[in-house]
Amino acid sequence: MFNKAEEKKSVVEMVNSSNVIAKETKIKGDIDAQGNIRIEGEVEGLVKSKSKIVIGESALIKGNLYSAEAEVSGKVEGKVTCTEILYLKKSALVSGDIITKKLVVENGAAFNGKCQMGNPEITNTPKAEKVNVPEKEFETK
Repeated sequence: MFNKAEEKKSVVEMVNSSNVIAKETKIKGDIDAQGNIRIEGEVEGLVKSKSKIVIGESALIKGNLYSAEAEVSGKVEGKVTCTEILYLKKSALVSGDIITKKLVVENGAAFNGKCQMGNPEITNTPKAEKVNVPEKEFETK
């Protein structure tokens, strides 16, 4: 049905695609994407990408993140695993463990949990992990 060139093109398009979850959007469930994901809203569940995940300042994630690269400016309540590099911007607040190859933390960013640096594997990630997080909101300074 598809020839090799069309098949290769569709794979490249999937990897280069971007998925956006807008500021007023709330999702309960897992997200598993081949391409980039940008989240400005709220997600309760596993967020996984083979490319890059960007968590905007207005975002709240209650669940684990798995990606090659991630940039966090909002709040994450769960484990963050990156096979390459994790950027914590000045407004980032991560409550959970971090596993990454490289970590860049801007002045003002905060995380509460353990940090392990090295060569993490995300190929055998679970479908979903229950994250026990207190219901209280975080205060911003």
